[in-house]
Amino acid sequence: MNTIKQRKLELDNCRPEPTMDTETLTRFWDEALTGYSGKMLDIVLTPEVTPYSAMDVSKVSYRGYDDTPIHAWYIRPKSRAEEERRIPCIVTFPGYTGDKGYPERYAHWVLLGYAVLAVDVRGQGGETGNLLPMDSGVVKGWMTQGITDIHRSYYMAISIDAVRAIDTAAVLPGVDPDRIAVAGGSQGGGLSLMCGALSGKVAAIVADIPNMCRMDYGVLHSASSLSEVAGYIKRFPDQLDAVLEHLAHFDMLNLGPRIKAPVLVSAGWKDTVCMPETIYAAYNRMQAPKEMKDYPFSGHEVNEYQKRQAVQFLQSVLG
Repeated sequence: MNTIKQRKLELDNCRPEPTMDTETLTRFWDEALTGYSGKMLDIVLTPEVTPYSAMDVSKVSYRGYDDTPIHAWYIRPKSRAEEERRIPCIVTFPGYTGDKGYPERYAHWVLLGYAVLAVDVRGQGGETGNLLPMDSGVVKGWMTQGITDIHRSYYMAISIDAVRAIDTAAVLPGVDPDRIAVAGGSQGGGLSLMCGALSGKVAAIVADIPNMCRMDYGVLHSASSLSEVAGYIKRFPDQLDAVLEHLAHFDMLNLGPRIKAPVLVSAGWKDTVCMPETIYAAYNRMQAPKEMKDYPFSGHEVNEYQKRQAVQFLQSVLG
């Protein structure tokens, strides 16, 4: 057996124990989702001028966690035929510190005849702010905001924001609510998995090099967002257990079995941000129809080959 095959075997057998019991996790999320199920989305659509004649674009806002207005693009193919029928919608989330960008970033989905809801993550590089109170200090970045109070924490906010993005997509004009997919890389991949675990409206998931997987391992080893949590614990070592318990509520290692929709996951074996040991730990606990794409010589990146794999996967599920 060569080294590549040996490494694959090791990852296939990466099965750490969950860091939270299922009953406690289920009770927590049932209460949290019920609390937001009846809250108005207050969706606002504003037409946006674009130089691309093949797409119709609107700016969208909806109410996320704590009533923070979340901003997004809603993009549709521009043709009379498309206006007269409901089409699949791809909900996308950016990587950490990123934003939704310009609408043309999503042209490949529009070419397939899909609509797109491209969503900002609060407080990061886009147009969306953050109304969460700053009750205590944080280290540089966003991830440790409210990390000692789960109901005022950044992870809680972005998780509910993401679920409500799915709720928003389901009622947008022209969207087929039975054919909503989620897609993203890194932070976007983690939030895509989160939507699959928490929303029953998700029909398919593409999670490229996702974070929010085996988060305790990530705190110890990751070179990106979870290093902020490591920095917080370095400053407050007495809070280690409380912080790890907090993260367990948002860890796809624990939430993975809740996913029901078909899922495509990718992992770069040289990734020092979302290490394959974290991704496989969550993937191996998923019980939904699933497929893993391995890139033994890739780091924290999504190559063009994988982007085409995602297109073909979603075509097979959504039509």
